[in-house]
Amino acid sequence: MKVSLPDLAAMERFGAGIAAQLRAGDVVALSGELGAGKTTLARAIVSALGHEGEVPSPSFAIIELYEPPAVRLPLVHADFYRLSHPGEVEQLGLDDYREGAAMLAEWPEHAGGFGHEPACLSIGLEHATKSAETGRIAIVEPGPDWLGRLPCP
Repeated sequence: MKVSLPDLAAMERFGAGIAAQLRAGDVVALSGELGAGKTTLARAIVSALGHEGEVPSPSFAIIELYEPPAVRLPLVHADFYRLSHPGEVEQLGLDDYREGAAMLAEWPEHAGGFGHEPACLSIGLEHATKSAETGRIAIVEPGPDWLGRLPCP
């Protein structure tokens, strides 16, 4: 499914729709080139889950955690860009962080991917046109657990 995201407001609405459906155990895998909008969409989801204030990019920390009551459910926001090998995920203790939490995963391919998991919502973000600074297209591929609860932008 393709979703047009012509501006920041559309990205925020899309993020809010995902947040409304998010459950513990879910993975939202965000792919796309640098500047495609992965962190912008992740921030929209975290904000829609109730977090107030800044949502830092976990580019350097790799993992940011959000816990209730600041958010509706425990959330792991991970940016795997800096990983050089998928095996490094084990060294991070990712499975421990994910226990009972949902996860937003930027650059999931650097961590070996999550598309094989039934509760994975894979979203590839692209620029709507080569010259577009704001417009994006989201290519959404839901795992079986997401069927029937896909967000409508």
